[in-house]
Parts: sequence; C-alpha cells; structure tokens
Amino acid sequence: MDHAETNIPSARDILPEDGNALLVGRVWRQDVDGPSPVLVEGDVLRDLTGLAPTLSQLLELDDLATLLGEADRYPQIGSLDAYLSGEAGSLLAPCDLQAVKAAGVTFADSMLERVIEEQAKGDPARADAIRERLKPVIGENLKGVKAGSPKAAEVKALLQDMGLWSQYLEVGIGPDAEVFTKCPPMAAVGCGASVGIHPMSDWNNPEPEVVLALRSDGTIVGATLGNDVNLRDVEGRSALLLGKAKDNNASCAIGPFIRLFDGSFTLDTLMQLEVSLRVTGADDGFEMTGVSRMAAISRTPADLASQTLNAHHQYPDGAMLFLGTMFAPTKDRRAPGQGFTHEIGDRVEISAPELGRLVNVVDHTDAIAPWTFGTGALLRNLARRGLL
Repeated sequence: MDHAETNIPSARDILPEDGNALLVGRVWRQDVDGPSPVLVEGDVLRDLTGLAPTLSQLLELDDLATLLGEADRYPQIGSLDAYLSGEAGSLLAPCDLQAVKAAGVTFADSMLERVIEEQAKGDPARADAIRERLKPVIGENLKGVKAGSPKAAEVKALLQDMGLWSQYLEVGIGPDAEVFTKCPPMAAVGCGASVGIHPMSDWNNPEPEVVLALRSDGTIVGATLGNDVNLRDVEGRSALLLGKAKDNNASCAIGPFIRLFDGSFTLDTLMQLEVSLRVTGADDGFEMTGVSRMAAISRTPADLASQTLNAHHQYPDGAMLFLGTMFAPTKDRRAPGQGFTHEIGDRVEISAPELGRLVNVVDHTDAIAPWTFGTGALLRNLARRGLL
C-alpha cells in the first residue's frame, strides 16, 4: 500500500530518529482478535504477552530494559507498517489499565491563554482584544517564574493588586499543580486513529504534550506524546465544565510508543525535548505549525509526578500523566480576530525527534465509532486467549 496516496503514516514517519530507542506499545491483532503489548525492533513488532498480558503489568516489571534486550525471546507478529495500514490490525494507545491523568497550566504562554478563555467567557471573538490587553502585563510577569517559588508569590501579590489574578494563575504558579483525569483507563486512542471534538463546540484546539509513564510506586519509566484535545469555548464558560471540555469520545490520543528510560534517554533528556505541532486542513488549505521547548515548563516532570501519585493518592495499575501544553494556537482561521479552531478532517501531527510522531485526524465525537472495549472486555478477551 502506498502511504503517500492513502494519507496513512508509515513506520518511517512515526518512529524516533534514534534507531536505538527502546520502545514498547500496544496493538490490536486481527489474528488473535485482541490487544497485545509489543516491543518495537526496527520496523518489526514482537509480541510481549508471554512476559505480561497488559502494558500496565509490563511496566511494573523490574529491570525491564534488560528483559527486553533479549528481543529474540519474543515472537515477531508482523511489520509496523502492516498495523498502520490496517492489514494486520491497528496501533492502540500505549496504555491500558493505567489511570490517564493530566497536569494543566504548566507553561507561561498557555497560562495566559487560559486566563483569556476565562475573561472571554467562551467567546472567541472577544479573545483577541483581551489578549492584546493582558499580554504586556501578565506575559512579561510570568516569564521564567517557577511555580511555588518566592518569586511566584511576589508575582501573585502584584497581579492581585492589579485585579488580574485568576484561578488559572493559582494552579500555574502557585504551590499546588492542577492534576485532573483526562479520560478513563482504556479510553485513549492511538496513532492513526481519529480524534474527536464535540459538535457543540466552535472554539477548540489540539494540546500537544509530553506524557509520562508512571509505575504504581511513582517511578517514571518512560515517556511518549499526547494530544489533550480541548473545547476552549466550553472550558471558558466555566472551569467547572472541565470534564465536558476534556473528556469526550476519542478526545485523548497517546502514542505512538512509550520510549523507556535507559542509558541514552533519561529525565534530563526529556527536559531538552522540542515538541512540534502541525495542523493541516483537509479542504481549506490551512496550515499551522509551531515548535516549543520542554525547558520552558514551570514545574519539573518529577514534581508533577510526585503531586499525582504519592502517599495520599495511589494508582495500583500505574498512570499516564500529560505534562501540560506548550501551545495555545491563536492563528486566525475562519475570520480575522476569530483565532484558531479545528475543522473536520484536520490532520494533527505532534512530534519530537526522540519520541517519534503522533498522527490523528479530527472528526466529530458522534461520528467516530463509540468506545466499547473497556476493562471488562479486556479481561474477558485475555481470559479467552488463555492469558489470565
């Protein structure tokens, strides 16, 4: 199959530039009619169900990098391209039983946009004027401020005096991070799948993020990419509508694979990542691109992980943690001053050389096949295959 003609990404399109990256993920296998955790070896996939039937159990194993170093122990199940094309199955999100959590308002630029949403009350037509009024004041004050620091407390006092303090700034630079549930376990979609926006929304956007893979003891074992699809007009009406703005059918994409930490990829490497976003319209010729640096985050990944999973809050099956968006797209699309919003058919690519490329196409939530394969279905499927 010609990937260029079908608009389907190829293995070469989505894999990290480093050919030695240690990658694990999850696929739906047509030959067994069920999901399997996999090891990526070049452009070939190896089945890991003999090691662990679920990805959450796989990540709990001690010395996993060493176990996966003996790749020949695990049977080949086909090429990555055969799964991307649908010939052998499909790519799933590289998580299953883990909680899917997200940290919000962790970058200064997106912090400003959340305040603008709040001020605009969900009306994109008002956002541009508010942006021009607030950016010179809030934008400059937030640059380089580390959340929870004495400097952050000074900025808070200044903005309160100016009448510009916001609930978004509280979680952005205050001591406590915003951590919310993005979607239930098993609800995230993978690379190549459609992502959903609710048809009620006229102002929405992708939120490209780095996603941590956490074990149940809080250890960060690797990272991948994610799209925390957001309805800006819904969240702008009220922060209490966050669940409606964030958790909809296919509104969470993760992938393509988890890159496990090893000697060549560490938390220090993660902090140097540059994450790129490209949105390409299907019919209107629109294109939007951007690059942002993880180094600009206001809270460290380790801090966000420790605020998510700790002595006060456990996740026995581990967690996937979105680290917050570096982007708040503002490029006009439908009309001057209207800013950016998705159109049906948009192709969204989120990439970093170290993590690969996550590719999805936008559709309405009610036009995408409903989510039906949950935890109960997974357990029944594994039992039928003799894996439990």
